[in-house]
Amino acid sequence: MEPQELIGSQAADPPLLPTPEILEDLAAISQSFESAEPETILEWAASRYGNRFTMATAFGPEGMVILEMLSRVSPTTPVFNLDTGYQFAETLALRDRVAEKYRIEVELMRPELTVVEYEALHGGPLYKNEPNRCCGDRKLSVLKRAARGKYAWASAIRRDQSPDRAMASIIGWDRKFHLVKVSPLANWTKKQVWDRIVKKDIPYNPLHDAGYTSIGCWPCTRAVLSGEDERAGRWSGTGKTECGLHTQD
Repeated sequence: MEPQELIGSQAADPPLLPTPEILEDLAAISQSFESAEPETILEWAASRYGNRFTMATAFGPEGMVILEMLSRVSPTTPVFNLDTGYQFAETLALRDRVAEKYRIEVELMRPELTVVEYEALHGGPLYKNEPNRCCGDRKLSVLKRAARGKYAWASAIRRDQSPDRAMASIIGWDRKFHLVKVSPLANWTKKQVWDRIVKKDIPYNPLHDAGYTSIGCWPCTRAVLSGEDERAGRWSGTGKTECGLHTQD
């Protein structure tokens, strides 16, 4: 089966439930890419899915590396950011730098309610007491909307970032969003990412220089302490480690 057949014709929406044959084919494709360069993986995805292939970026180091790659191998790939209304100003400023340096216009996808409207509806900020619900409303639901009409999406996760991401496939079926998920940096290390940033002079969030190793929404992100895991600054003290975009439950 040709990879483009895995998700139907260009005129149809992606199927909600992949067949065992589709999962087998995706696994074989993923295995074949285990030693491939990320650019090769991105070229494959862009060639197979065209404008039905998209990327969601939070402008993290890995995402900035992929944006630089896309600017060379597939600059017309649509890219969006999940703008929750709680992002750091430093994060949003990278959007302009990406447009200036790579000529990629990252679309800001926002929830239906503004932060003011959302907090008024719930009697205050939900991130304090219900962070999972806040992430669900202001990130996951927005991604589901952004994914309509798409067949595949690129993520910037690395396997060594957390236990949740350790088993990530390079190419796999994302049953939460009903898309083929492409993770070209899955088997890269943090060092490889930063080596590429330095080598290619890739812009990055200045908060990383202040100890913020993983950056999300400002109320739920802090700088990490010496010896802590690189994602320890996310939802610190809550037991929460993921927003839900990269988990299957």
